[in-house]
Amino acid sequence: MITLFPCLNDNYGFLLVEPESGLCATIDTPDGEHIAKELERRGLTLTHILNTHHHYDHVGGNLFLKEKYGATIVGPKADAKRIPGIDITLADGEVFKFGAYDIHLIHTPGHTLGHCAYYVPDEHSVFVGDTVFTMGCGRLFEGTPAQMFGSMAKLASLPGDTKVYCAHEYTLSNAAFAVTEEPDNLDLRAAVEAAKALRAKGLPTVPTTIAQELLTNPFMRAKTAKKLGEIRTAKDNF
Repeated sequence: MITLFPCLNDNYGFLLVEPESGLCATIDTPDGEHIAKELERRGLTLTHILNTHHHYDHVGGNLFLKEKYGATIVGPKADAKRIPGIDITLADGEVFKFGAYDIHLIHTPGHTLGHCAYYVPDEHSVFVGDTVFTMGCGRLFEGTPAQMFGSMAKLASLPGDTKVYCAHEYTLSNAAFAVTEEPDNLDLRAAVEAAKALRAKGLPTVPTTIAQELLTNPFMRAKTAKKLGEIRTAKDNF
């Protein structure tokens, strides 16, 4: 079971519950107190924290929640030194047993060097942090276009119906840029209108799916690392 709720200005919080064991994880900790309130409202006890990368709006609540619940903090080995309170480190391709669920860590450098995503086959879902957004991707703060291109390829290889849980509600701004890249993409045009309708009702545009992003996301559709870099530079200056 996955629960989504808005956090901070434009972040999303996610709770993942494995029903057989009752284990409960938060994916990243944008706001520890807000996450605690969501847990209490749902009668849940936090057992794990799964961090995608070290940025403060993803790890800022780690120590608060660890102290409050005794939660185990799991994160990418490549970013271990920058994740507060980390207990378990995973490398690319390693699997974390979460009750009856297998959680696969996918190393996705680009936004940061140690960034990862968590793929949960039993939920047909992947938590991508700031690597992919609906119709967009994260800024290349530490990584290169080639690294982000490789990360996109890893995610693109997941089943098309995989739900993509990205960490921010950036969709409308991403959409405005995406149509400048592919003005004749009818799938993209339809996705933009659907996103506008959701936001007009105050509803999230997250999750999307791998299949949808392969039709509409200019970064996932880039054929080369060089092209991805050119698109990213254009987006940065948009």
